[in-house]
Amino acid sequence: MLWRLLSLRRAQSPSLIGNKTWFKPLATMRKTITLSEQETTLRQLLLDVSNYIGTLDGHSRPQLRFTGGWVRDKLLGVGSKDIDIAIDSMTGYHFGLLMKQYLEQPDTQAKYPKSVKLSKIEANPDKSKHLETTTAHILGLDIDLVNLRKETYTEHSRNPQMEFGTPEDDALRRDATVNAMFYHLDNSEIEDFTGRGFNDMERGTIKTPLSPYQTFKDDPLRVLRAVRFASRLGYGIDPEDECAMSDPAIWEEFKLKITRERVGIEITKMLRGPNPRQALHLIDRLGLYKTIFTIPGSESSPPGTALSNWQKAYDQLQAIVDAEAEEFDGQNAIAIVKSTLFNKPEDVYPMWLLCAFVPWARAARPAPKKPGGVAPTSAKMSAQEGIKADNDSAKLIDNAVSHLESIIQARHAVTNKESTNNPLKRKQDKVSRQEQGLSIREWGSNWRCSVMYAILTEISESAPEQHHELLEQYARWLSTLKDLDLLEAYQLKPLVDGKKLAREFETKDGPWVGKALKVIIAWQLRTPDNLSPEAAICENREQIQSLIQDGNQARPSDVNGERDGQKGKKKKQGKKS
Repeated sequence: MLWRLLSLRRAQSPSLIGNKTWFKPLATMRKTITLSEQETTLRQLLLDVSNYIGTLDGHSRPQLRFTGGWVRDKLLGVGSKDIDIAIDSMTGYHFGLLMKQYLEQPDTQAKYPKSVKLSKIEANPDKSKHLETTTAHILGLDIDLVNLRKETYTEHSRNPQMEFGTPEDDALRRDATVNAMFYHLDNSEIEDFTGRGFNDMERGTIKTPLSPYQTFKDDPLRVLRAVRFASRLGYGIDPEDECAMSDPAIWEEFKLKITRERVGIEITKMLRGPNPRQALHLIDRLGLYKTIFTIPGSESSPPGTALSNWQKAYDQLQAIVDAEAEEFDGQNAIAIVKSTLFNKPEDVYPMWLLCAFVPWARAARPAPKKPGGVAPTSAKMSAQEGIKADNDSAKLIDNAVSHLESIIQARHAVTNKESTNNPLKRKQDKVSRQEQGLSIREWGSNWRCSVMYAILTEISESAPEQHHELLEQYARWLSTLKDLDLLEAYQLKPLVDGKKLAREFETKDGPWVGKALKVIIAWQLRTPDNLSPEAAICENREQIQSLIQDGNQARPSDVNGERDGQKGKKKKQGKKS
């Protein structure tokens, strides 16, 4: 629901004017909250637990509030299965134990679920859990029980010292006013202790409750959280906050206090969110790129011109993602690109991930650590070290950069040729099918992502007036690949296996087998209508025989070398004994 609402809104706004992005509010904000059936039952359960606690010796009745993102989303008319519950007089873990105790009472077992699964989170300074909280799953909802808190920061850590606080203390410690409102369970009233939550939601603005400079200095990760919430909700960021976010002093604190794992988590949430384009635009406009997508401890960085042209890439990707189904008439270049490169909704995230590393496309590859070795691309190192990307994501980025030039050459091989009915040209087309198919096999199963990376890189490097022609060329190339039935060429299996080849040529298998199978695959790409294993062997017999002979000629020297090595080894062992 939230994604659909944001998608509809994104089609209407933001509108770009100069370097600024102007936003309209996400939706008409409600002044009251209507609970679902599950939420109504949960509220009553929590009130019953609160009343029960008030009857116990040594306990006062706690006041309970739904807090944070749940309140924000409900005011926007969006449901949420995650609810944070703030307690004024005890830790979340203590309340959770008493809630479980209450549910085990004979009089209440018929009214509510028989058990509540509690997961204790120990106090851990490294994780900012200085007071015990508890998570539980009940009535189909995930709840987090936590006491109202006041935070005090030290100079060299983003992990605060926490103590019990008032509702106002708890509201002011939060990262944004729109996330700082409470829903009081006793009277069902919405509480806005910052005095700005309602107004900032109506304005569509992300704003810190306290001084933005001090807020970001205490916990610089809040800079990325502000970007994430702005992109998720379709909001703008308050100008004063933007100024603090760009302050070099804040980013020095960022380098000292924030782990790269945390950076990666926030970036992943942005790129998987409803508006990754806005997230990248804010990172770009606020000058945050080199601090986020970096190789810590290295002087390597994206070329300045690549970074200044990055907006062309993420704007173009947004245009491709937004292409509507009715545009798929076989003529619209953007629609052809989208229909060919996007197989399923899950393909969107890796495209945005690659878009984030377009500025690294032409960065020099570092020297290998070992002579003769191949170093990873700078883009891959930035992904691994800057945002701690997982192995699959890092490999995706490395492949896209490594295959960039071969993809451009493959496109040129098709788009630079004139169509003709000449028989010689038609024969060349078969060779072209082989070459294009072998290229796709080399690029691998994620070749579509690599092609998108090439498109975005070329778009970023070209003048706006050239973009249409460039997209037309890619659409023409991709249409050719589709006409040649090559889109799944990376999955093509050889018509014969190595054992059959060895039997056919009455020899043992060896290194020649892999080379021979490549010959078979190339033949299959040239002659896609011939599916006969016998024909595959017959028409490539001479070439395969040559590979076998080359292997046999190399074998005696290899064997002698191995025997000589064994003799030498025995001599050395004899001397030692």
